Amino acid sequence: MRVLVIGRGGREHAIIWALSKSPKISKLYCAPGNGGIAGLAECVPITELQFEEISTFAKEQAIDLVMVAPDDPLAAGLVDHLESKGIEAFGPRANAAIIEGSKVFMKELLKKYNIPTAAYETFDAYEPALAYLRSQKAPIVIKADGLAAGKGVTVAQTMEEAEAALRDIMVDQVFGKSGASVVIEEFLTGQEMSLLAFVDGSTVRLMVPSQDHKPVFDNDKGPNTGGMGTYSPLPHVPESIVQEALVNIVQPTADAMVKEGRPFKGVLYAGLILTPDGVKTIEFNARFGDPETQVILPRLRTDLLDIFLAINNGTLAEQPIEWSEDAAVCVIVASGGYPGPYPKGLPITGLENVQDALVFHAGTALENGQIVTNGGRVLGITGIGKDIIEARQKAYADADRIHFEGKHYRTDIAMKALK
Repeated sequence: MRVLVIGRGGREHAIIWALSKSPKISKLYCAPGNGGIAGLAECVPITELQFEEISTFAKEQAIDLVMVAPDDPLAAGLVDHLESKGIEAFGPRANAAIIEGSKVFMKELLKKYNIPTAAYETFDAYEPALAYLRSQKAPIVIKADGLAAGKGVTVAQTMEEAEAALRDIMVDQVFGKSGASVVIEEFLTGQEMSLLAFVDGSTVRLMVPSQDHKPVFDNDKGPNTGGMGTYSPLPHVPESIVQEALVNIVQPTADAMVKEGRPFKGVLYAGLILTPDGVKTIEFNARFGDPETQVILPRLRTDLLDIFLAINNGTLAEQPIEWSEDAAVCVIVASGGYPGPYPKGLPITGLENVQDALVFHAGTALENGQIVTNGGRVLGITGIGKDIIEARQKAYADADRIHFEGKHYRTDIAMKALK
């Protein structure tokens, strides 16, 4: 088969790494790809939202499957567009991807079907939102309704911080149209867990659980990012909690989407929090998580292409899926300044010195034969071991072997699992 993956980050590198092991694939393309992906797939200079160019390329190259990985093209309807051209695509259609594209839609769906989540209110005007906010107490969570590259959520520790976040979203419109509406919700305490699932409408097959680290600095300090590292499994989270999440949250959400006439076919990502009152939903995403994918797919033993085809064919219930007992830890190496402004084009050295870890390129480019920085999160260094301790050691040892000016990373990834 000839397969095209849409995207350019660490998630896409991990997906292509997994697909490259399939004996059924004769040719892999990525649009637009990055400096690391170029080692596994042919990168083509088409961006994620160039729908006509993508479908034309797929037709010209006789592509058998287009895998749409990022949130923006899913929400904008790339899968619908490709299907309208007679091209097989993997990922939810726009009417299902809205579960990520609109936080207001997601919260109202959960409320309608009594699926556990934080108490909240939604607003599409600044003054009523501000009045409501002032009637609440900190800490409190402010969320832009639409997609904001993982940066549209503020966990405000003070009311001043909360009001500033609301002003940024609704008055200064720092996230553009994504901030036309906001969700203001209660702050929940507890361990967070990312639970991804393969879904073909009604059948839900959980992947192995993982835990992300959003704040930029150690001990969960500093502003939120797209994710500074992750690990799997979660030895401190019992299987009973995972099953509770499946029965009370993930399966009912898939069933609700079917009832709403929006069947979800693809990868459904549940961001969960383990509260004293049980597991509750923080967010849903309509695709593989980044960087969760970088620890989940290295543990997958089954051919990823077979799973994608089973989802598209509605036969996921009959598809065997096997997972390794190994542990995986991914450390994100970021640009100086991230998640604020950061430089690009800095040469990266030491990649050839990596000994044990998998290196997934997130924000890199290939310029005149040299890999250079091209994003905030530059590399994901994933160590695999018999347990979290061994996987951590491998990831950090190889993260230290790679260099570029201003690089930084958290030193406490997966420590929660060891405490």
